[in-house]
Amino acid sequence: MFVRQHGTAGPPVIVNHGGPAAVGDVAPVARELSAAFCTFEPWQRGSGSEPLTVASHVADLRELVREVTASSDLQPALVGHSWGGMLALCFAAAHPTECGPVALIGCGTFDTAARRSLEEVRDRRLDASQRETLVQINRLADPVKRMMQRHHLQRQVYDYCPAEPYPEKEEFEPFDLKAHNETWADMTRLIEDRTYPRAFDAILTPVAMFHGNFDPHPGKLIRDSLLPHIPGLEYREFKNCGHSPWIEKYARAHFFLSLSQWLGTYTSRSANALE
Repeated sequence: MFVRQHGTAGPPVIVNHGGPAAVGDVAPVARELSAAFCTFEPWQRGSGSEPLTVASHVADLRELVREVTASSDLQPALVGHSWGGMLALCFAAAHPTECGPVALIGCGTFDTAARRSLEEVRDRRLDASQRETLVQINRLADPVKRMMQRHHLQRQVYDYCPAEPYPEKEEFEPFDLKAHNETWADMTRLIEDRTYPRAFDAILTPVAMFHGNFDPHPGKLIRDSLLPHIPGLEYREFKNCGHSPWIEKYARAHFFLSLSQWLGTYTSRSANALE
């Protein structure tokens, strides 16, 4: 697993990308947080001879968490975008004493009602021309091209008013569709059999959701599905903000201030406990 480090001072924070397999998409978050934190940006494991599972990603993350803890004497906070937030929760449930606070940015869905709402909003926001374009995209023979062109088309469904573009992809590896499909298939299975969110009963660390009000992922429905299992869950919603708050013209500054202050509060408490 390739890991980029941003900054060298401050409490440690691990920033998990979404997707699955969207390597590099949270680089702007990791860089911005590095002003106050020592941030690590792992690129999750790609596909190979063995099918990827949620457990394999949790195991990889545990290796990084232990390395960071050993070098800093502090358990790292976990920040995750979309699927990356789901992974952070899975880690905190599997290893509840091994990480600091968990921040979820545009967290994914854990039940049928929230998933249905997401799909309905995405469909409703496409106009007739976009629907026709989507039909043409779905006819493409290359599955990776299909996936990437569908992603580009649907950005406007997810974004409110982007002031900054998504990170350019030329420095990244080609999109690993096999890794995406294998990982998401396993997460879907675990949600369907109710492993998640039930396993989140074990989480001990503070958890907060940071969610745009324009994000098609229904923040309040997701929050309500998690609250029975994470009673102390905090919820912070940002106006005029889509799925990726760090690119949003009207929400970016407020989002980073809110996230940094929240992380600073809990990482400072952890540091003081060790003194």
